[in-house]
Amino acid sequence: MKRRFAVSTLGMPGVPVAVAAEVAAAHGCHGLELRAHPDEFVHTGLSGRKTAQVRALIEGVGLKVACVAGYAKVCAPGPDEPVIAGIRELIDLAHGLGAPSIRVFPGGEGRADDRIAAVLDDLTAAGVRLLVETHDSHPTGEAAVSLVEPFGDPGRVAVLWDALHPWRSGETPAETRAALGEYLGYFQVKDAVSAEDTTPVPPGEGAVPLDECAAALRGWDGWISLEWEKAWYPDIAPVAVPLRAAATWFTSSEKALSKENG
Repeated sequence: MKRRFAVSTLGMPGVPVAVAAEVAAAHGCHGLELRAHPDEFVHTGLSGRKTAQVRALIEGVGLKVACVAGYAKVCAPGPDEPVIAGIRELIDLAHGLGAPSIRVFPGGEGRADDRIAAVLDDLTAAGVRLLVETHDSHPTGEAAVSLVEPFGDPGRVAVLWDALHPWRSGETPAETRAALGEYLGYFQVKDAVSAEDTTPVPPGEGAVPLDECAAALRGWDGWISLEWEKAWYPDIAPVAVPLRAAATWFTSSEKALSKENG
């Protein structure tokens, strides 16, 4: 698989899928990362008919669903069954949308092994990969990979590298890449004012070392998606502003890679 560029609908809260897909296509994206949330048009309660309609809208403008970004927490405290059920709902949604993966969070210090193990057959049957994001309780590559490495199956269970969190936790991009190894399944490009002030800014305008990230990603193929957190920071710019910057960063990275390969 060649590297492909996407944008998350987290940057377009409340925007209909058809409009979000048009924005993505207009900026040269190959795919759309869908935030699965009760406040959005895409969520785990969608009927099969509506799921098919969403997929058709996205594919109708020449895009694919890059990932379904869910909110299940594999290390959350409490009983296993609600977590497992939530992950299975995400798998079913991703399967209906033709998405290759689902995003989940760590979300605590509990053991994730039994919960992930419980859905391995579901992942295989649906042709979907589970991606644990570098986030909250496990913000670094080293921490996140510890949750997925025991399964020894990066094609089914891997890590989503969020550019911000490992770096602000003291891990350089080179260290994150080395820690993840074959378990790197997806990359989210994002920038912020500083490690202390995580207010989003367009890629290239903040403190996140995105050039170092680009260098660390050389030799890796997969989805690269802009995550613009307008759902959490409503006063930041419309998604088109960072999307132009992210597209430029992606294109420059691809050109540098092509030049290296001769």
